Amino acid sequence: MKELNVKLEIFEGPLDLLLHLIKTLEIDIYDIPISEITEQYMIYIRSMKELDLELAGEYIVMAATLMAIKSKTLLPKVELEYSDDSEFADEIDPREQLVAQLLEYRKYKYAAGVLKEKETERGKYYTKEATDLSNYKEEVIPLEPNEITTIDLFLAFSDIMNRQRELGPDSASIISEEFTIEDKVKEIMTKMFYADKKDGMAFESLFYLYTRNEIVTTFMALLELIKSGEIIAKQARAEEPIVLYRKKEV
Repeated sequence: MKELNVKLEIFEGPLDLLLHLIKTLEIDIYDIPISEITEQYMIYIRSMKELDLELAGEYIVMAATLMAIKSKTLLPKVELEYSDDSEFADEIDPREQLVAQLLEYRKYKYAAGVLKEKETERGKYYTKEATDLSNYKEEVIPLEPNEITTIDLFLAFSDIMNRQRELGPDSASIISEEFTIEDKVKEIMTKMFYADKKDGMAFESLFYLYTRNEIVTTFMALLELIKSGEIIAKQARAEEPIVLYRKKEV
């Protein structure tokens, strides 16, 4: 029989080597030609020794096991008569235990391969622990009594814009609109200076042209003043007019 050229690889044990030989020789694992597989296994063992490579004891044990199985298969079969109900009626195949070991090992080897693939796939992702953002958390400043939120101001702004669309142009004359946020900030502060300190100034009194440019610019300027703390906006109750006050006068 032509010898199989076994490439010396790192096997995980004698069962791994046997599976490699069975796959290479295209052998049915359930019907192993024990003589052939033993011969190829011994070729590997001799190659290891010739290369002066250290051979683990488990490989020697498997070699002895294969030789023992081979010997049993070569012994002449004795024809004995057994009754049908005898527990010895079926002849025990000496390869049975080896096949069971190989099947069990192949199952775990496949599972290990699947887990290895998942490990490789998972290794492509980087996992980072959650960052502590407590130092970046904005401090929430409690509102004063009746002080409104930005949402309330936007609702009031929306109401002004709707009113502007309903009114439409009330004159045929063309008025040049050149409003900047800086100009509106100064204008609002001037109005606030002359407003009654106790009663404050109505939010709607900031607008007089009711054009889109004036409404948007005035509203942005007011937000800047509220953000800087120069002005606060209050509302006694829902649906009531919004009143503006200078911060230091409240």
